[in-house]
Amino acid sequence: MFIQKEADELIAALNYVKENLAGQTEELAGQIVRAFKNGNQVILMGNGGSASDAQHIAAEFVGRFKKERKSFPALALNTNSSTVTAVGNDYGYDEVFSRQIDGFARKGDVVIGISTSGNSTNVLRALELAKRRGCYTAALLGKDGGAIKNAVDLPIVVKWPNTPRVQECHIFIGHSICDLVDQSF
Repeated sequence: MFIQKEADELIAALNYVKENLAGQTEELAGQIVRAFKNGNQVILMGNGGSASDAQHIAAEFVGRFKKERKSFPALALNTNSSTVTAVGNDYGYDEVFSRQIDGFARKGDVVIGISTSGNSTNVLRALELAKRRGCYTAALLGKDGGAIKNAVDLPIVVKWPNTPRVQECHIFIGHSICDLVDQSF
């Protein structure tokens, strides 16, 4: 049966996350807690499905995850279509996130890129600029982590060949981080 096969693969991918990425996931949650306690923000970005994941995670911080609490400052750079299209038109698509990092990121912020290939040039350039600005940089990645793996403070690489399973693991990791952050407040 197709659904059973797909579910078995997702379970295997989640077991990979459980066995290999739990420590890194908790480390990123700790960095986010420190940032929020110090008055800093979380900035996320991605393309396509990863853009949706960035927006989803930002919304969990600004709204709420499981419990009532104050709003946390988080934004997804891919959500403002006017900014994305203006920067894309005037500077090129590779700059749509770095131009926003230039405007928004401050030392002490946590900047998270999401890329299933690990090679999204616009995400890479933004993370490199954020790191130069004194931000803590992390990435949720797939495959072998690509070029982004070596450009960030904390790469969290779901080494899985099937992109939909990587995306499902990314949102599980994101939800786990949100839960850990909630528990700290």
